[in-house]
Amino acid sequence: MKAHTLSLPFLGLATVCAATNSTFDNPILSGFNPDPSCIFVPEFDDTFFCVTSSFLTFPGLPIHASRDLKNWKHVSNGFSRADQLPGMAFLPRATSGIYAPTLRFHEGTFYLMTTLVNQQLPRVNDSRWDNFLVTTTDPYSSDAWSDPIHFSFPGFDPSPFWDDDGSTWVSGAHTAAYYPGVMHAPLDFETGEIGDIIMPWNGTGGASPEAPHIWKRDGWYYLLLAEGGTRENHMVTMARSKSLKGPYEPAPNNPLLTAANNTESYFQAVGHADLFQDANGKWWASALAVRAGGSYGEDPGPYFGNLPMGRETVLTPVTWEDDEFPVFTPVSGKMSGWELPAESLVEEGEGQLNNADDLVTFRRGSDIPIHFVHHRLPKSRNYRVSPPKHPNTLALKSSVLNLTGFDADYALGRGQTFIGRRMAHSIFNYSVDVDWADSLEKEEMEVGISVFQDQAQHFDLGIVMLKSDDKKTLKPHLRFRGHSETPYRGRKNIPIERVPMPTEWDGKKLRLEVRTINSTHFEFGAGVAENKGRQSKMRVFGYCKGADLVPYYSGESR
Repeated sequence: MKAHTLSLPFLGLATVCAATNSTFDNPILSGFNPDPSCIFVPEFDDTFFCVTSSFLTFPGLPIHASRDLKNWKHVSNGFSRADQLPGMAFLPRATSGIYAPTLRFHEGTFYLMTTLVNQQLPRVNDSRWDNFLVTTTDPYSSDAWSDPIHFSFPGFDPSPFWDDDGSTWVSGAHTAAYYPGVMHAPLDFETGEIGDIIMPWNGTGGASPEAPHIWKRDGWYYLLLAEGGTRENHMVTMARSKSLKGPYEPAPNNPLLTAANNTESYFQAVGHADLFQDANGKWWASALAVRAGGSYGEDPGPYFGNLPMGRETVLTPVTWEDDEFPVFTPVSGKMSGWELPAESLVEEGEGQLNNADDLVTFRRGSDIPIHFVHHRLPKSRNYRVSPPKHPNTLALKSSVLNLTGFDADYALGRGQTFIGRRMAHSIFNYSVDVDWADSLEKEEMEVGISVFQDQAQHFDLGIVMLKSDDKKTLKPHLRFRGHSETPYRGRKNIPIERVPMPTEWDGKKLRLEVRTINSTHFEFGAGVAENKGRQSKMRVFGYCKGADLVPYYSGESR
């Protein structure tokens, strides 16, 4: 395969809605932000922190912070150095990568625990699950997150717990190949040494019991769990015991939170929750959800729906009386609940607000923004900010593989030249100005933009060198093509559109653009890049449907 490079600065059009002091909007973290784990840390100026899973994106484990539960700033990444997890470069399958993390704060230190998963390995092979822990005392700095402490654990979704006697534990989900359910084990958080594993509860009978979290309250150990799988039957359940080791008695009103069979709910697949308290002692839950509407579970099912935003982070108030199980408020777009903190923006940290627009100029001396991501680990030499003679640009060096790669799955550690950002708004404009004339020399060398779900699902508009009609001369072309393939619906036949570069465009800097024409369709266009303040005249080269970018885990669009 030849090179396919792209650069995807994003120009969003959404605005932040004003809210009263007890009203807020969901999602609180829009776009690809699944499996949230959130905490409240009084020692850090009464700040809330959330982390979400990141699968094969790098940097990964994005940390967001807020002081008002409405405005969330991307302050650091828990995984920002390739040498923290070098094995990610070789992982196959879009469902591999970093799974659900758990974030906790204990005695001045932040603990972040998660799993790097290799989906190619059999479930009975414990090396499929690379569980690890990273820590920091400065959550506002990506560099401050430690190298990982790995520990042997035959499952995923690990969560740390400190008991009253000083012992430290990990809880996680046991692989369904053995026996689906929850595992507890004593774990040394400094060395990774793990003790004997016990399995105290297997949930209420729903599929895929996972993401366990423990709280000790009123002499009870409360065990929160996700069940039902991460799609239409997703739900939150809970059980409690007087002993960490069980036996556990389930809540009589399980599931405590779900959108299953609720055809009136715009938010579907609600589940994978975590609990935290605010400064007033009020309880809240973070969870994941998809904006799918009430027909999400109907034929032909969630694998065929329009879900380009993927799984997002939502927030809901929780009532937790003494000696009782908590009561969750059903998730909706406009929520009312406990009194919110006064509106305040976090100033610390390296990034920007989750729903902020982008206008990135790559000024000299700057770094690539921390919310920009690569697919797997990048080759750092392929990305240079403001190189000599090209100020205020990002120079990209071609990779051998294009976005599809060998077989819409593997990359074999070679690094695909790709840089993008999460799709954070359902209606947007997204453009990049490309200085291409001196860079494309060989046949199939290409630079472009993409709506990218994974290697098997993406649509691209590129400037590419192809043979002209005489089959002898290489000429620049505009090419629109896509790849849309899943195990559930096979591969779609998508025609390739190729157009010779218009004569009046040849050699000029071009603006490539993708925008939403509604909530279900994307439009790809190009035109001559005009000077600042002038609107480029765009020509449309192709369209695609959000339904052709369905994530396997309802997971991501970039």
